[in-house]
Amino acid sequence: MTTDESPRWFKSSYGYNGGNCVEAATNLVASRGIVPVRDSKNPSGPVLDIPAGAFASFVTGVKDGGLGTV
Repeated sequence: MTTDESPRWFKSSYGYNGGNCVEAATNLVASRGIVPVRDSKNPSGPVLDIPAGAFASFVTGVKDGGLGTV
């Protein structure tokens, strides 16, 4: 599927902890089935296109505390 829709980047409100954050663009889930993710410190750098289901599982794991801590 092709679309001219651009990613609308956002980062978590928890992302203001010294710059260690990623940005995501969930607005492309419906049109492309992906969630692009990038390093907030390098917005012109590489972008990972994460399948929407995998991103949803990741977010659920984070919220449930199932991914451990660093």
